[in-house]
Amino acid sequence: MGSFRRPESGDIGGTPSELISHPRLDAKSPVKRGIIVVLDGAGIGAAPDAAEYGDVGANTLGGVDRACGGLPLPNLGRLGLGNLVPLSNTPPEPQPLAAYGIMDPRSQGKDTISGHWELAGLILKRAFPTYPQGFPEEVIASFERSVGKRVMGNLAASGTEIIARLGPEHLRTGRPIVYTSADSVFQIAAHEGIIPVEELYSFCGVAREILSGEHAVARVIARPFTSDPGEGFKRTGGRRDFSLPPPAATILDLAAGMRLPVVSIGKVHDIFADRGFTASIPTVDNEDGLRVIRETVAMGSSEGIVFANLVDFDSKYGHRNDPLGYGEALRVVDKEIPGILEQLGEGDLLILTADHGCDPTFPGTDHTRESVPLLLYGPALAGGCCLGRRESFADLAATLADLLRLPDQAGRAGQSFAGKLRFR
Repeated sequence: MGSFRRPESGDIGGTPSELISHPRLDAKSPVKRGIIVVLDGAGIGAAPDAAEYGDVGANTLGGVDRACGGLPLPNLGRLGLGNLVPLSNTPPEPQPLAAYGIMDPRSQGKDTISGHWELAGLILKRAFPTYPQGFPEEVIASFERSVGKRVMGNLAASGTEIIARLGPEHLRTGRPIVYTSADSVFQIAAHEGIIPVEELYSFCGVAREILSGEHAVARVIARPFTSDPGEGFKRTGGRRDFSLPPPAATILDLAAGMRLPVVSIGKVHDIFADRGFTASIPTVDNEDGLRVIRETVAMGSSEGIVFANLVDFDSKYGHRNDPLGYGEALRVVDKEIPGILEQLGEGDLLILTADHGCDPTFPGTDHTRESVPLLLYGPALAGGCCLGRRESFADLAATLADLLRLPDQAGRAGQSFAGKLRFR
């Protein structure tokens, strides 16, 4: 099946100037719609600057593979995943069906927002603030005054653990539970029978206004939950993220500005503060997300951008140090790949990638600073093209901007690899 050779930076090519000389792209681009599917947290090895984050040795897919005794992912393997990261039962393909490469992060931080924004062409020069010791007294006091309630918690904790520990007191007092994590988040948990979901959302809106300037966290997150005598406290599907808006235009804004359809699937619209989308479709888990992706590809417009996130890898398995659950989730996605490929139209380009790592076998429960896979497949695209090791996630945005003929961006962050792609 061929030997493993991880793409190196010397393999990189395909600048905007190369695109001009590409004969098939000069007159008319063969790509009409880009379909980005983010496998949330599916890193493939420590990024070059992982030491700055304490993440040397992290490798999400590699760690999951070892913990599972070898991951058979035949469909992702045929696309070229085994050419990017060593996997016991998914060897390299001599002629992958997809164009394949590796992308390194350049934004500061390793959170969901910075990863997705960079995929859309925006590189952050300063990381969002984090609060491992809890939020400052002035932030909490301002929030309590605004909502008219005292809070409890104010510490870094697991979401499931903190509602199990503080849930009984919350039921007695009605005080909302405030907590954070290693990410730049201000999370508010409340029982739906004590603080209705809409009221919880209003509390989050208040917090979003307070958390500005030096305390401008990436996301304020509503975490409603319920209780059952047999199951204890359980989070519901009413989560809602209140994110900072991107500080500059992304390819989503550019596409929407050209009146192209831009569809969010899953939590992506929250990550961009609902900006740049013409439609948003919420999902409850990976299975639901895969169904929506398949149906959207089959029934939607044949142009524009579809941007989907499969969150379970990160939220259910990575943060909870569950490599076996992570492996099973990967197998579910792998099984669905053929059905998605069958729905692609002639002008479609499917992109499989990730936003950061979240290695369930690495010490701690935080995201990990990792490189991410890059797999591109389309009916008009010739497979087997090595795209090398890209210096930024933003290279994807630059490439889509070229292929979809979006307006030029001043000071474009990424380098297009459109000139390396070969079309039938």
